[in-house]
Amino acid sequence: MTTRKPSSRLTDTLKGRLQARGIDLTTSTAAGEESLVVSRRGFLRLSGYGGGSLVLGCYLPLSGTPEVNAAPAVDAVELNTFISLAKDGTITIYSPGPEMGQGVKTSLPMIVAEEMCADWSSVRTEAAPVEERFGRQSSGGSTNIWRHFQAMRIVGATTREMLLAAAAERMKLPRTELRAEQGRILHSSGRSIAFAELVGPELERQPVPSPETLTFKDPSTYTLLGTRVGQTDNADIVQGRPLFGIDQQVPGMLYGTFVKCAVLGGKVVSANLEEVRRAPGVKDAFVVRGTGNPSELSDGIAIVGSSTWAVLEARKKLQVQWDESEASRDSWQAFQEQADRVSRETGETPVADSGDVEGAFAHPDHRVADAFYQYGFVSHLCLEPQNCTADYRHGTGGQADSLELWIPSQIPGRARQYAQSLFGLNPEDVTIHQLRMGGGFGRRTSYEYANEAIAMSRQVGAPVKNLWTRTDDIQHDYFRAAGAQRLRAALDAEGRLVAWQNHFVGVSNRGKVVPGSVLQPSEFPMLNLNHARASQTALEIATPCSYWRAPGANVNGFVVQSFLHELSVLAGRDHLEFLLEIMGEPRYLGAPNQWSLHTGRASAVIRLAAERGGWGGTVPDGEGLGLAFHFSHAAYVAELAHVGVDEAGKVKVHKVTAAVDVGPVINLSGAEGQVEGAIIDGISAMMGQKITMEGGRIAQTNLHEYPVLRMPHAPVVEAHFIQSDTAPSGLGEPALPPVAPAICNAIFTVTGKRVRTLPIADAGFAFA
Repeated sequence: MTTRKPSSRLTDTLKGRLQARGIDLTTSTAAGEESLVVSRRGFLRLSGYGGGSLVLGCYLPLSGTPEVNAAPAVDAVELNTFISLAKDGTITIYSPGPEMGQGVKTSLPMIVAEEMCADWSSVRTEAAPVEERFGRQSSGGSTNIWRHFQAMRIVGATTREMLLAAAAERMKLPRTELRAEQGRILHSSGRSIAFAELVGPELERQPVPSPETLTFKDPSTYTLLGTRVGQTDNADIVQGRPLFGIDQQVPGMLYGTFVKCAVLGGKVVSANLEEVRRAPGVKDAFVVRGTGNPSELSDGIAIVGSSTWAVLEARKKLQVQWDESEASRDSWQAFQEQADRVSRETGETPVADSGDVEGAFAHPDHRVADAFYQYGFVSHLCLEPQNCTADYRHGTGGQADSLELWIPSQIPGRARQYAQSLFGLNPEDVTIHQLRMGGGFGRRTSYEYANEAIAMSRQVGAPVKNLWTRTDDIQHDYFRAAGAQRLRAALDAEGRLVAWQNHFVGVSNRGKVVPGSVLQPSEFPMLNLNHARASQTALEIATPCSYWRAPGANVNGFVVQSFLHELSVLAGRDHLEFLLEIMGEPRYLGAPNQWSLHTGRASAVIRLAAERGGWGGTVPDGEGLGLAFHFSHAAYVAELAHVGVDEAGKVKVHKVTAAVDVGPVINLSGAEGQVEGAIIDGISAMMGQKITMEGGRIAQTNLHEYPVLRMPHAPVVEAHFIQSDTAPSGLGEPALPPVAPAICNAIFTVTGKRVRTLPIADAGFAFA
C-alpha cells in the first residue's frame, strides 16, 4: 500500500503539482449549511485534466439546500477536491475528518474506493485542507462515519459511472456491457482498460450523473468494506516520520512555553522577566493578558527561545507574583459533601416523570432499593500534549495582518473564529493546516493552546511552536465533570423492575451546564418502564470541564448498569435474564430512528457478549464474571468482564468480551482497535484516575500521581460485531461506558462488596 503523510495545504500540494504541469487553477466556493443529503446535480465535477492527472471536485454543501452552482468551466480545477486520478495509476482520496487515531483518514476513503471499484493498493489518502467547501470538518461524538457515509458513497459511485462512460467511448462498446472492478473497466470479451488510461478527453466530456440516478453497490458484493485494512499512516508512524503537531517544523521557527497561574483565574502582577530574558537561548519573555475566559486565553508569561530545552530551562528561573483574589477556590472535598447533600433534595430541573412513581414505591408487595453513586474529575491525558505552531505576519504597505496555523485539533476550522475575535484578523487571512492528533478524546475541541501560540508569534514577529508540558496538560485540562447520582428503584413480587428514580447532580461552568454533565429523559431504562422519574441539579464550579470520551455515557453507564446489577441480585435473578426482561419485545424506545434505542438490537448484543464470554460457566475461586450494556452514539455495546480479586483487593482483569452493533463495519481492523482502545481507556480511568483540588489548585502533576493502565495489567480484549442492516454509526466512544460496570459487577460477584464510586481505588481496590 502506498501512503503519504497529510498535505499541509491543498494549494501547496495539488495546486503546485498541477500548475507545474501547465494547468490553470481557479477557485470557487460552496454556500450554505451542512447536510447529509448532497446536491442533486454537479455533486462530482470533472474539473480538468492534463499533464498526467485528472481531478474530480466534490461539493459538500453546508446546508440542506439541494442545489449548488452550475459546473465550472472544464479548464478550472475545484480546490474542494476529493479525488485525484493520475496516469501512473495513483488514486488520491482526501478525507474531511480530522485524524486522531480513530482511523477516519482510512475509513472514509475506503467508502469512496469501494463504490468507485478502485484497487486499494493504488490508493493513497490525505487529510483535506481546512476549507468550508469540504463541509463540516470535525472529529468528536463518533460522528464522522454517519455524517459522511452517504456523501462518500456518492463521490465513489459518481466517479465509477463517469469512468464507465469514458471507457465505453474509448473502447467503442455499449456502456451496459462494461463493469468496473479493481481499478479497471472490464468487458466480457476479455478486453479491459485501467482507470489511469482514461485520464484524457473522453473523461472530460462525460456529463455528471445526478445522485438520484446512481446505483450503489449491494453490500453483499463489497470487496473492501468490512475487511481488515491497515491505517494509511501506519508506516509513517512506525518509521517516525513527521505527522503530528508536535513534529511540525517551519523555517525560522522559535519555541514557546506559556506559564499560567496554578490556580485558575490568577492574574500576573509582576515577574522577573529581565532575568529570564538573559537565560541562554531565550529571545523574549513577556506578559500576555487573558480575556477572563480560560477557554480563550488566560493571563500568563510567555517565554520564547531557540529550542524547547532553552525555554523550559528558563522557565525554571521564572518567579511570578500572582493576584489570586478572584481566582478559583474549588475544593474536591467540599464538592463531594455538597453533591451528597444536594442529591437528597429535590432536583432543580425535572428530566422525566411518567406513571405513578410514589405509588410504585409505596406498594406493599414491592421491594425498594436505594443507592448513591459518585465519580471524580478525570483528565484526558492525551499522549501528545497540547501544542500549536503559529506564524503571525504583520501586514506591510497597507496589507492586512495574516496568520498561518499548524494545529492538531478536533475542529480545526473553529480556530479562525478565535483569530478574528481575539486578534482582529479577517477569516480569509487565516490559513489552517490540519495535523494528525496524538489523541483527542474531546480535549482538542478547545483552542487556548492555539491562542497562546498566536499571541507569542504576534509579539516576536516569527513562527512559534507552543508546546505544553505534561504538568501543564494535566493541571490546565478541561476535565470530565465529577458528579453524583442518587437512585431508587422498585421490584414487584416476581422480581421485575417496575419503577425508577434518579437525581443526577452535575456541574456548571460560568452558569452553563458542562458537556456530558447531564441526564437525558431517554436514559436507559426510563423509557422501558411505566413509572420513572428523574431530575438534575448543577453545582457551579470554576474548574473547567468539557467533553471527555463518551460524554455523559462514560458515567451514566457505570451508575445505571451497576445499579441494575444491584437490583438483579436483590431479586435473586440471573443478571442476563434480568437485563433481557427489561428490554422486552423488539421495538424502538422513541422515534424510529438510529438515535433511539431499539430493544431488539440491545438484546442481541447482550446475548452475544454473554455467549462468547462464557456467562453461566464456571470460573476458578477468586474470579468472577460481570455483564453490562450501554447504548450511546447510536451504537449498542455489551461487555462481559472476567475478573480476579485477591484478599488484599488487588484486581486483575483477565479478559473483556465485547459485542458491538454499529451497523455495517467499514474497516474491521479499525473497529477492533477502537473497541480495544476504548476498553483500555475505560479501565485506566476507573481504576485509579482522579483529579483533586484544594483552594482551586490541582493536586496532580504527572503520571506518578495520575496512573495509567500498564501493559502487564491490560486484559485480553475480544470484539464481536453484529453487521446489522442499518445506517452505520461511529465507534470511537461507545465501547467505553460498559467496561466499568462490567468489571465492578464482577468484583461484587467475587467479593460481595459493591463499588459505588469511581475510581475504584477509593473503594479499596487496586491493580494486581
